[in-house]
Amino acid sequence: MPRAVHVLAFGIFAMVTSEFVVAGLMPQMAEGLGVTVPQIGYLITVFALSMALGGPLLSVALLRLPPKTALMVLFPLFLAGNVLAATASGYPAMLAARVITGVASQAFFGVAISLGAQLTRPEIRGRAVAVILNGLMLGTLLGLPLATLTGERYGWRAAFWAISALTVAAALCTASGVRRTGRPEGSGTFRSELTAFRAPRLWLTLLTSTMVIGATFSAFSYLNPILTRVTGFSTGTVPLLLLAYGAATVIGNTVVGRLADRHTLPVLLVGLSLNAVFLAGFALLARFDVWAVLCMLGVGLVGVTMNPALVTRVQRAANARPLVNTVHTSFITLGVVLGSALGGLGLDRFGLRAPLWLGTGLAVTGLLTLVPDLLRPTGSPGASGPKRSGGATSANSEHPAPAPLHAGQTS
Repeated sequence: MPRAVHVLAFGIFAMVTSEFVVAGLMPQMAEGLGVTVPQIGYLITVFALSMALGGPLLSVALLRLPPKTALMVLFPLFLAGNVLAATASGYPAMLAARVITGVASQAFFGVAISLGAQLTRPEIRGRAVAVILNGLMLGTLLGLPLATLTGERYGWRAAFWAISALTVAAALCTASGVRRTGRPEGSGTFRSELTAFRAPRLWLTLLTSTMVIGATFSAFSYLNPILTRVTGFSTGTVPLLLLAYGAATVIGNTVVGRLADRHTLPVLLVGLSLNAVFLAGFALLARFDVWAVLCMLGVGLVGVTMNPALVTRVQRAANARPLVNTVHTSFITLGVVLGSALGGLGLDRFGLRAPLWLGTGLAVTGLLTLVPDLLRPTGSPGASGPKRSGGATSANSEHPAPAPLHAGQTS
């Protein structure tokens, strides 16, 4: 695995830390900007919508640039958004800052995943995606707590300045640690990129991703009230439980990354099935602390950790170019919005266990989206895993891979 892939993960880490920081500093930001806590909560929604809608549009604008050049354009844009957040004198400025950072981070995800695919051999691309997405997991596990701690000790503006410094560090590492590549074959024009979206199977794979993430976030978004008001844990214990949850996501992401290339469809089938079981078990056994924690950790192991397999499946259904990857991450973001929004509605009407039951339903719906691929004849593209022929995947045969980098080789 080339070191450049780990550098891309560092960039993702900076993006995710900025995405989640508002959730950890709501009271302080509300007081500092002179608004209510719900208004600060809207900043999270605006960020997610900016990612889902604006990210693909920005990716289209960057189509003609080589991937590394595109990343070096996105870093200053993302930095500008965080500096604006750190210096915001009022709510409108903060709102604008979240729009800028949301759009830039979504485009960055798509370009980084595409570049990771270019830098690695076809048979280890699933692992490469897992390494890149470990930036996402570590952003949840370490970035959010550290940003929250910084904001609590030195003021919420200091958290955004710290993220700005992190962004500069990631940009410097990318400039020196990632080699320049050409555009992926067949890319460069909006029309050529759009041809991939004519395939109905691609839209079905994108829907699977929305269901997987929606099922997980319907529960994750409301873990705090469920664990305190149903299970009975103290508020001081919840951060430790969330830390354990984050550790489970790192472990699960690593395991899925190892299996995603050869066993894409079986991984998704088992992962969604287990997620449905854990979510239903959580709903049924939420009053029992040991069982509640075990089910919560199970969701951490098989929830968002399906991302490497989801990315691999989408790339085989279409291609590994930036626009497809960016649109895919938009569908993942849509899952976050769908799960958290529907979970909140269910909680208001049916109680604290409702988000868990809703997550179970979304996981089962995700299983149904796998049926067409499960019925596909064995050996056809996308039926289970890649067809091996001389070490290359048949799914990528029309897009020749770059010469493999030796272990430890950097740009």
